[in-house]
Amino acid sequence: MKKIVFALTLFFFGNVHAQSSLSSAAFRPKEVYHSEDLLIIQISKNAYVHTSFLQTNDFGKVPCNGLIIRDSNEVVVFDTPTNNNSATALIKYIKEKLHCKINAIVPTHFHEDCLGGLASFHEHKIPSFANFTTIELTKANQVISPQNGFKDSLKLKIGKTFTKLTFFGEGHTKDNVVGYFPKEKILFGGCLIKEMEATKGYLGDANVGEWSSTVEKIKQAYPDVQLVIPGHGKIGGIDLLDYTIKLFKTP
Repeated sequence: MKKIVFALTLFFFGNVHAQSSLSSAAFRPKEVYHSEDLLIIQISKNAYVHTSFLQTNDFGKVPCNGLIIRDSNEVVVFDTPTNNNSATALIKYIKEKLHCKINAIVPTHFHEDCLGGLASFHEHKIPSFANFTTIELTKANQVISPQNGFKDSLKLKIGKTFTKLTFFGEGHTKDNVVGYFPKEKILFGGCLIKEMEATKGYLGDANVGEWSSTVEKIKQAYPDVQLVIPGHGKIGGIDLLDYTIKLFKTP
């Protein structure tokens, strides 16, 4: 597992450095934490990608991305690590190393790679927010549910600024939302957005017919986006939106 974590560090570093337009010249992305089960890389002044691992039947051991965004001494987290142990480690890092209060945890859809560690956040009295459909699907699948729901969009306060959660339409799942951090023009796309050269992946809960049009709406809403974080794989820019649109475009 240590080799996997080391490889992932190079994987993220090489990708961000190769695309200099994605980050300011004053900031160099860096690894700030790693264990056998969790990797945290700071990608901008106030944003950190957290990566944990999920064992799957079809795709083996899969690295799963989430995002921490910060302003002042407050943060919002998108997607939990894949289990409670990794989630507890993430919470500890945020509180003890970043010295921040966690205002919210946001699972971006109902799959395990988004909310497998949700119980740990609830145990630490951290409120969770999700699409109403996500809450319905977690209950239907008898897994832990987020506490607070929204329909189309929601703004969450972080320090003196905010992040916006939005449901643009179906794609990877019927409930997938994205998070946008205007202060640094960062989009957390989750599993709705694919890394470059990715395959279509798991489609068991997907709406393939709507996927491209949903991502086109995101591109129109955030034309100035600089960093895009997919649910799995390398971060990028608006090219990830274009690639995802093309991947699922129907003739």
